[in-house]
Amino acid sequence: MTSRYLVPFDLRRLPVQDTDILVVGSGLAALRAAIEASRTRRVLVVTKARSYESNSYYAQGGVAAAVGEHDSPESHIEDTLRVGCGLSDRGMVEIVIREGAELVRELLRSGAPFDRENGGPAFGREGGHSCARVLHRGDRTGAMMETSLLSRVRRIRGVRLLEHTFAIDLVTHRGACFGALVRTSDGTLRWIRARATILATGGAGQLYRETTNPSLATGDGLAMAWRAGAELMDMEFMQFHPTTLYLAGAARALITEAVRGAGGILRDRRGRAFMKAYHPMAELAPRDVVSRAILDHMLRTRDTQVYLDVRHLRNVRRLFPKLAQLADTYHLHLGKDLIPVRPSAHYMIGGVRIDAFGRTSIRNLLACGECAASGFHGANRLASNSLLECLVFGRRAGAAAATEAMVLVPRLTISERGRALAGLELDIPDLRNSLRSILWRNVGIERDAAGLEFAIDSIRFWSSYVLDRSFDSPEGWELQNMLLLGGLVAESAFRRRESRGVHSRRDCPKTDDRRWGRHIIVRREV
Repeated sequence: MTSRYLVPFDLRRLPVQDTDILVVGSGLAALRAAIEASRTRRVLVVTKARSYESNSYYAQGGVAAAVGEHDSPESHIEDTLRVGCGLSDRGMVEIVIREGAELVRELLRSGAPFDRENGGPAFGREGGHSCARVLHRGDRTGAMMETSLLSRVRRIRGVRLLEHTFAIDLVTHRGACFGALVRTSDGTLRWIRARATILATGGAGQLYRETTNPSLATGDGLAMAWRAGAELMDMEFMQFHPTTLYLAGAARALITEAVRGAGGILRDRRGRAFMKAYHPMAELAPRDVVSRAILDHMLRTRDTQVYLDVRHLRNVRRLFPKLAQLADTYHLHLGKDLIPVRPSAHYMIGGVRIDAFGRTSIRNLLACGECAASGFHGANRLASNSLLECLVFGRRAGAAAATEAMVLVPRLTISERGRALAGLELDIPDLRNSLRSILWRNVGIERDAAGLEFAIDSIRFWSSYVLDRSFDSPEGWELQNMLLLGGLVAESAFRRRESRGVHSRRDCPKTDDRRWGRHIIVRREV
């Protein structure tokens, strides 16, 4: 059984830092939660890297919102439900789409610098949407929204922000959370004692060898919540983005879906456009469809990639400056060359199970953003719905935490005995790479029982000599978190014996609503 805590400690001997509300993470959801909670409470935000380093910052495409005269919330709701493949919670979808539209209107009224045309906001169209409703700032929308909210947070007197502070574990007592154990930037172990805690730690794309996520996306919040006894949901649903740059020596850089929305075409090595053969929406089909189509076409053509053609697009460098910068770095001429691409792990649909206010199954513990699972996305996320979700559930979780942060923290005497220290013979980078490779091969875009069982057995074996060790660095704790989550993803994928949304089983190709039209919920045995 996985140990409750990763490090030895005695709360009676640890330095303590008090706050009303602790927010773990610094992405869009975390910052929106901090802003809302700070209206009535003291807030401390901790993040394991620099404050702007998050999946939110690297989100390129935009934020989907039904704010145009040509659009309606009802249309956006129906698109979200359709792409969710029968597992979206309609109540959650209604909340996010309707409240999200109002929050985006607030951003527009406050002068947020979204791209404009004809005197109003410019709307792009992305995969799965029935009309153009995605607001963007070139291909740096997440960066614009993240830096804007971060600037706002830094001006609030009731909010403190600690960078380079690694949250190791949640402190719980009798089914309630009272903050977290953290390692600060100077290497000190500390208890941040809080009346309410909000997890907003982002995704877990680093579980996979090929990913668009930054190196910090190791799923720490999900693993902390699991060890504390919180319910996790939909762990089998990892969304793969169809188009990431695929060049030897190049990082797997995301190429926003908005490029295809603007008319970019997927071709094979012989120049043939192939997406029409797979779906009537072609390049604008939902992401799971496009990713599987690319994988299938690579197998048929015996190639390692396909190609994105933007040679015919006008103003491509102005519209997509990040793509232009990427092309310049690798000597690709956007007007002459095809861009080699293939799918990569992109967005963790599963996460800590929450209600409509971000509350988890543990008292005083809330979650929002990519680390949370409300049922909003179902089995497949509609493009550019994630930033909208961050705004809505960030605000809701912040408000709920402020309301619940009234209970006094009891006097706690929790301690954890020391375990064997991980010796120098344990090669952390090799273990991490092995885990990422086996998940990519066996728990990736397409899966089957034999591959899943092999992945499960391998992860269990590695875990047997890694999870019972004590580490004294974030690299070790991240590895332990990734092993834990990798096992949960593989086991949930093995349990779901059907194909639905981003979960595709070669040995169970049909969708089975009677048996599997439900969520898989997992929880640590205590």
